[in-house]
Amino acid sequence: MPSIARKNLFEDLPRFLVAQAGIMFAVSLVTIQTGIFQGVIRSTALMVERSKADIWLGSENLANVEMTLQIPFERLEEAQTVEGVSRAEALIVNGTLWRDRSGNLNHVRIVGFDPQGELFSPGEIVKGRIDELNDPYAVFVDEASATDLNVAWVNDVVEVGAFRTRVVGFMEGLQNSINSPLVLTSLENANAYVTSRPGEGAPDLSPDDPEPLGEDDKISFVLIEAATGEDLDVLKQRLQDALPNTIAYTREEMTVKTRTYWEERTGIGFILGLGAVVGIVVGMVVVGQILYSSVSDHLKEFGTLKAMGASDWTIYSVIIEQALWMAVLGYLPGMALCFGVRAWVVTAQGLTIAINPMTAVGVFGLTVVMCVGSAIFAIQKVNRVDPAIVFKA
Repeated sequence: MPSIARKNLFEDLPRFLVAQAGIMFAVSLVTIQTGIFQGVIRSTALMVERSKADIWLGSENLANVEMTLQIPFERLEEAQTVEGVSRAEALIVNGTLWRDRSGNLNHVRIVGFDPQGELFSPGEIVKGRIDELNDPYAVFVDEASATDLNVAWVNDVVEVGAFRTRVVGFMEGLQNSINSPLVLTSLENANAYVTSRPGEGAPDLSPDDPEPLGEDDKISFVLIEAATGEDLDVLKQRLQDALPNTIAYTREEMTVKTRTYWEERTGIGFILGLGAVVGIVVGMVVVGQILYSSVSDHLKEFGTLKAMGASDWTIYSVIIEQALWMAVLGYLPGMALCFGVRAWVVTAQGLTIAINPMTAVGVFGLTVVMCVGSAIFAIQKVNRVDPAIVFKA
């Protein structure tokens, strides 16, 4: 039986290649759409995931890591006095305007942290030194956003908020694929940027150094390192009881909360899922048509098998084997194409397409189901074959 399946499949090579092209299209579309979705959602919480904080403390009105109300700076000192807290550091995440050297405007997300701190990870440093962020009005730019922000070199001068600013370095590994470009700086610089009024007159060419944060200033989060052996659930409750109008999440909980927000409250999943469904439908139509044509061309052979007493399952197995061969031979080059596209997209656009083993296995299973499901039309054709066709002229 296997020889019959392969013979029927490969005897018309052009038709076989058309079928494989359809399967490759379906595999590529499903894999890339799924990979983009997973990559985009994963990127939304990179800042949390890569931090070393055990607990993130923020406003009780918190949607995700980049969408939250601010809390008083004094919450930092209050958190440091709570039993079970080993270390606490402030973090500012807020938006402002960026004007490049050509005068073009862009919205950026300012992330202010303590360059000497231990709990916030600035990603992988590509150029520059992290301690240079202590300089007045100095920033790091994520390399993935450098082109959008029109910066290419260390010491490029731009305008952030209402202040002329020097780009002192580049990093990578934190940029959210959905939101505005990330710009890292010190807490003092960040506070000056987000509280300034950009566009009201010419930028101050020689501003005073940013002031240290005081009790009237606002921050976004307090990053907490728990003491050794401390129960995080107990510490979270202790922090919330001691600090009014706040809520505490473990690093894992904050990661899930941020990703869930983008999964459930945006149309990203629906749009990308719709593209994947289109790929599956196209693949099923192409495979079904090719298998149906193959059966139509070999009706006498199937009639002979029936006349010889072959069971229905024996005949069905020939068609199903053809479908399985098509699935495997379409999946492998389709997946190879996906890896090539992923490498190009990462290099050209800085967008991550996540293709993990679970995705690869899932797409393979879907490809098999798609091809075998398409064989139903061909099987229905065989069911109507009369063995007497063998004896007809």
